Amino acid sequence: MASIQRGSSMRGGRSRRSMSEINVVPYIDVMLVLLVIFMVTAPLVTPGAVDLPTMTKASNAPPTLIEVVIKADKTMTVRIRDPKSPLEQSISSASELVPIILARQSANPASPPPVIIAADKTVQYDAVLKVMDALQSNGVKRVGLSVKAAQS
Repeated sequence: MASIQRGSSMRGGRSRRSMSEINVVPYIDVMLVLLVIFMVTAPLVTPGAVDLPTMTKASNAPPTLIEVVIKADKTMTVRIRDPKSPLEQSISSASELVPIILARQSANPASPPPVIIAADKTVQYDAVLKVMDALQSNGVKRVGLSVKAAQS
């Protein structure tokens, strides 16, 4: 006699249900392999050259300003462009520069003259940043860079 079992399959009496879960373990394995690849190759990639833009139209400097000129031999000159009392003084370090600028700016606290840094293009970027940092850390608010207008 043959008996018929309902709801069972031929494999042992259990019915198959569809699985509604996603197995994420293979995805995690792939992600970890990619992470290791990126971590190994990231230090080997060298950054490309930076192509800085040129100024097509440079704005005119104000009539009264303090100009710090950094030359290629790392000597500095402070020029105070003031129609009333012009001054030009050579200095050797940023520590000598700060008292001169603070004294000139404190003479007119209502509208202190801006400080413009004009550096030779062969001067290292670090030298310009040290001067800017020394000025800004001592409370000089308006510090800018001097540029030359591009030849058209």
